[in-house]
Amino acid sequence: MKLKKGDIVKVIAGKDKGKTGKIIKAFPSQNKVLVEGINQYKKHVRPKRVGEKGEIILISRPLDVSKVMLVCSSCGQATRVGYLIKDNEKTRYCKKCKATV
Repeated sequence: MKLKKGDIVKVIAGKDKGKTGKIIKAFPSQNKVLVEGINQYKKHVRPKRVGEKGEIILISRPLDVSKVMLVCSSCGQATRVGYLIKDNEKTRYCKKCKATV
């Protein structure tokens, strides 16, 4: 998986298409990422104690990696990610402007 925690990504498919956000958590085994403020759903929570009210809360659900693209920090566009290996060090780079990410 080419995306990491802390990356800024743009959603390219689904109900939140066009929105950008920061990756909070990555799930490489499931090929999913959790993006801040994206793919939110309402969850009804029951009252836990007597006298407390139930509520509706918003939770973010993980998105598939194929639905998001990395936003390059130098050119500011959504781009694909490539790898360069120099001196036994693997670095990611933007395929549009060739800058390291």
